[in-house]
Amino acid sequence: MKNTIINSLNKRSALIGIIGLGYVGLPLALRYLEAGYPVLGLDIDQNKVDKLMAGESYIRHISVEPIADALQAGRFEAVTDFSRSGEADALILCVPTPLDRHREPDLSYVINSLEEVLPFLRPGQVVALESTTYPGTTDEELKPRIEKTGLKVGRDVFLVYSPEREDPGNPSFNTRTIPKVCGGFTPECLEVGKALYGQVIDQVVPVSSTRAAEAVKLMENIFRSVNIALVNELKTAFMKMDIDIFEVIRAASTKPFGYMPFYPGPGLGGHCIPIDPFYLTWKAREYDVVTRFIELAGEINTSMPYFVVQRAAEVLNEHEKALKNSRILLLGLAYKAEVDDDRESPTYRIMELLERKGAITRYNDPFVPEIRPSREFSHFAGRKSSPVTGGYDLVILCTAHPQYRELNPAGLNVPILDTRGFFPDLAGVVYRA
Repeated sequence: MKNTIINSLNKRSALIGIIGLGYVGLPLALRYLEAGYPVLGLDIDQNKVDKLMAGESYIRHISVEPIADALQAGRFEAVTDFSRSGEADALILCVPTPLDRHREPDLSYVINSLEEVLPFLRPGQVVALESTTYPGTTDEELKPRIEKTGLKVGRDVFLVYSPEREDPGNPSFNTRTIPKVCGGFTPECLEVGKALYGQVIDQVVPVSSTRAAEAVKLMENIFRSVNIALVNELKTAFMKMDIDIFEVIRAASTKPFGYMPFYPGPGLGGHCIPIDPFYLTWKAREYDVVTRFIELAGEINTSMPYFVVQRAAEVLNEHEKALKNSRILLLGLAYKAEVDDDRESPTYRIMELLERKGAITRYNDPFVPEIRPSREFSHFAGRKSSPVTGGYDLVILCTAHPQYRELNPAGLNVPILDTRGFFPDLAGVVYRA
C-alpha cells in the first residue's frame, strides 16, 4: 500500500485533493498543477468554486492564468461535493483554525472537513493537515476519527502534518521555495509525506513526529509575536523620551550580527501571529505549564489599538478638537501591505474603539473595496472604501500600502497619525503612534 502511493506521487500521476481553497490552499493547488499533477479542489464556499471554475482568481496576488490554463488542460476541478474526495490519492487540509470568543482553539473547520471526507476514505490515501494547531492535534483528533472507519493509520491510510508557511505578497519566497517541514504519525507515514511534498517543494525538512511538526509552526510565530511585542513596548517608552523608534531600528539594523529588526505597529493582524501563540498557551495548561512570556507578549500586542486611539485623542486635542464627533479616516484595512487579506486586522479594532468614543470613521484601502462579513466585526460588513480627500479631522495610517506614497501629507491639510513610520516626520502634520 505504501509503495503504491509513493510510486504514484513520484510519477506525478496521483490526484491531489486540496480541502480549503483560500490563501494557503489555492497557492498549494497551483503549485501541484505547475508540477504536472491533476488537482481536485474542495471547498464549502460555492462562490469561490464558481469563480475558479470560471478561470478567475479571488485573491489579489494570485494570477488567473495558471487557473485558466489548468482548466483548459482538464487537470483541475473545484467542487463543493465532498463525496468526490474518494477519487483523490492525497487529501491536504488547508482550513482555518481561529480562536473562539474565549480565545481558545476552534478546530471546528478541521474536524468538520475531516468528517465530510471520512465516509469516502479508502485504503491507499494520504491525509495531510497543514492548518496551524497545537501539538497533539493530528494524533489526538484526526487519527482516532480515521481509525473508527476501520482503516489503520500507517498501514491503510498515511497521516502527516506539514505546517503551511505562506507569506502573501512576499516577492522573495513562494510555495516552491519555502522549505516544508513534515512529520508523520509513523515512519511509513513520514515516507509517504516526503513523497507527497518532495516533487513540488525544493526542500522537505522531516521531523520525528506530527507533534514536533505542529510545534515548529507555533515556535516560528511565537518568536515573531514576542519580538513584535518587545518593539511595541519600546516604542511607547521611547516616545515618552522623544526618541523615534524607527530611527533606532534603522541604526540598530546596521549591526551585522546578534540583531534582527522587528517593527512596531497598531497591533497584530493576519491568520497566524495574533492566533497561533494562544494555541500553545491553551495546550500548555493541560500540562500545568504557565506560558507567562507568551501571554505577556499577547497582552502587549492586543493593547496596541487602545494606544493608537489614545494617541488619536491627544493629537486631536493639540488641534483643539475632541475625539467625539471627529471625522477620522483610517488608511489601510488589510493586515499587511500590498495584500487584500483583512483577517484579524488591527484596523477593525481601532475603528470599533473610535466609534465607541463617538468618532465618525471611514476607511480607505485600494485592495479592500468593501468590507466582507466576519465573525467578530460583522457590523462593519458592507462598508465601502472612501476616497482620500479633505474634510476629515484626523487621518490614521494603519497599513503601509505603497500607494500611499503618492499622498502629500502637508497637502491634505489634516494631521496624520502614522503607526508604521511610513511618512516623513513633518512637525505639526505627521505624528507617531
